[in-house]
Amino acid sequence: MFVGVDGCKNGWIIVELTDDDNWKVDIFPDIASLWNECKRASLLLIDIPIGLRESGFEERQCDKKARKILGPKRTSSVFPAPCKGALDASSYEQACQINKRMTGRKLSLQTWSILPKIREVNNLLINDALSRSHIRETHPEVCFWALAGGRPMLHSKKKKEGRSERLELLKTIYPQTEEVIKYASKNWLRRDLALDDVLDALVASITARKGFDKLLSIPEVPEFDSYGLPMEIVYFYDTSKSSAS
Repeated sequence: MFVGVDGCKNGWIIVELTDDDNWKVDIFPDIASLWNECKRASLLLIDIPIGLRESGFEERQCDKKARKILGPKRTSSVFPAPCKGALDASSYEQACQINKRMTGRKLSLQTWSILPKIREVNNLLINDALSRSHIRETHPEVCFWALAGGRPMLHSKKKKEGRSERLELLKTIYPQTEEVIKYASKNWLRRDLALDDVLDALVASITARKGFDKLLSIPEVPEFDSYGLPMEIVYFYDTSKSSAS
């Protein structure tokens, strides 16, 4: 099975796909319970920074290159990753101080909002060797770009046009897309689970299934952090939808 994971208000949403076209949607309160349920997955792609710098003024290459690929309209979707020391901060002000001291940059509010989830995943990967062989970092906008044959999405996923744009693309690739979306909408209130969270988890799971042994990485040769975790964003490039064709 192949699992796509995205953060949501109540924890983590997964979309699980199998080779025989079965699917599952679920929400877990923390990454530990999610991993305990999904250990059998051949591949789990998650939208969260994996592999963090200890210090230095240079950003992760995967983030810089992903922004360049996505272009001006989608570049802001790739948040700057925090330094490892910022994960221990107990307040936004303290996190900014640590990050500023170690990297020369404060933290954005967007990064601060997902810091607890970054900490969760970081701790899991450091302490569980099996998880390191199954879990890889991806980014939904990079996945959409790649599945569209190298074409960034035109509209924000927070707008109706953006959600429709992404939904239509996924329907051409995975016929059960609407079933997945309807199930999620029926079983969770919109205030607890946003539609764009479902789309992000679904595009990650589709990427995992289609690209399992054909995934590409940004950058091609990843950097590694002090724990040996790769700083990469993986994706599957669909040449059949190439903008050049």
